[in-house]
Amino acid sequence: MIVTIVVFVLIFGVVVIAHELGHFLIAKLNGIKVVQFSIGMGPDLIKFTKGDTKYVLKLLPIGGACMFEGEDGIYTTEQDGKDQNGDQLPVKPEGAFNDANVWARIATVFAGPFFNIILAFLLSLIVVGFSGEIIPQITSLQEGYPAIEAGLQEGDLITKMNGERICLQGEVTFVSAFSEGDPIEIEYKRDGKKYTTTVTPKFSEEDNRYYIGFTIGEVVECKGFDLIKYSAYEVRYWFKITIKSLLMLIQGQLSANDLSGPVGIASAIGTTIEQTKPYGLPTVVLTMINFAVLLSVNLGVMNLLPLPALDGGRLIFLLVEVVRGKPVPPEKEGFVHFLGFVALMILMVFVLYNDIARIFA
Repeated sequence: MIVTIVVFVLIFGVVVIAHELGHFLIAKLNGIKVVQFSIGMGPDLIKFTKGDTKYVLKLLPIGGACMFEGEDGIYTTEQDGKDQNGDQLPVKPEGAFNDANVWARIATVFAGPFFNIILAFLLSLIVVGFSGEIIPQITSLQEGYPAIEAGLQEGDLITKMNGERICLQGEVTFVSAFSEGDPIEIEYKRDGKKYTTTVTPKFSEEDNRYYIGFTIGEVVECKGFDLIKYSAYEVRYWFKITIKSLLMLIQGQLSANDLSGPVGIASAIGTTIEQTKPYGLPTVVLTMINFAVLLSVNLGVMNLLPLPALDGGRLIFLLVEVVRGKPVPPEKEGFVHFLGFVALMILMVFVLYNDIARIFA
């Protein structure tokens, strides 16, 4: 349990720090004053001030914040400026967020999710560099399944499925598992030539999923440009999985009960550690780094959703400002984000309840 908690804090901490660091660095480059850089939620554990910024480490190892000067935009340029109620407004501060060029603000908001993608790529370099990559090459065929009937052979390299480019083993597994029995057009390479066939996956009652009927998984060593290429493929794979999972959630193929929060993630980390321990410490470490890749990509994608209180929601308001030529009134934008934050907290409580219920089920 202690090991699981420590690993969870390390993984989540690195992912959140990367996200907030993206906001922080791009804000600084654009002359935006960062009032507070915090990691975690809840009561403060450690805090200190350096320069114009207060740095805070909080008790609960989830989430973080990068707070900018004058972010709410409610201030005046006059010493006696007042709001609609006649109350004194604060004087416009230096380095205010809303004082920066709109494209500088867009870059600052977008930088958080983008740094998560960068972190995922850097971590993938470590995983792929040490363990290689599994390419979608057929290593065996199962009798009674449609792959043989479709003319596929051992050694064939899958290059496309339903017109979508395939580079990794996991991409084939994902497409076949969620095909729901629909025919799949497969493009493959054999002896340097490309061929196309159509396969209708067969349902397995035992596993409650569909199978094409082949085993794939040729491990290749990655160095030089191949290391960069396959690391990028790895990040792209997790990006695609995250997007497709969200679409399945919207379409009703997944339910809200399938969502996991920090408790569920910690539980998955603990299970994964136990499953990989027999293979030695290096395997455990590489698996946890790969877990961090998944989590970092997820955080980046989820934050880009066009929902209030998320980076994506803030980007929508900034893009509206680009189109209108003037910003949305800050009090109206702030109200929308407040409602979004309340909804997000309610969702977090729901997910937390589900995570705990699954553990004790």
